Amino acid sequence: MLVHEMNTPYTREEIVEIVKMIRLHLYNNGLHCGARVIREDMEDENVQPLPSLSTIGRILSRHGLTHGRTGVYNNPV
Repeated sequence: MLVHEMNTPYTREEIVEIVKMIRLHLYNNGLHCGARVIREDMEDENVQPLPSLSTIGRILSRHGLTHGRTGVYNNPV
């Protein structure tokens, strides 16, 4: 569970770290880890401000956390 001062919005830097943390947690547990799932997790944790899907996608891309860069590939034919 994410803990923050009552009713205080997270900073941009904290939002980036939260996105990365949730993404890596999902990935390491073999779960879907796209922007939509990350945003749902953030919403469940009452993270404010809640970033848009496109913002989450840009954060993931900027930090090399996209599907194509994590080594998750289907078995070769």
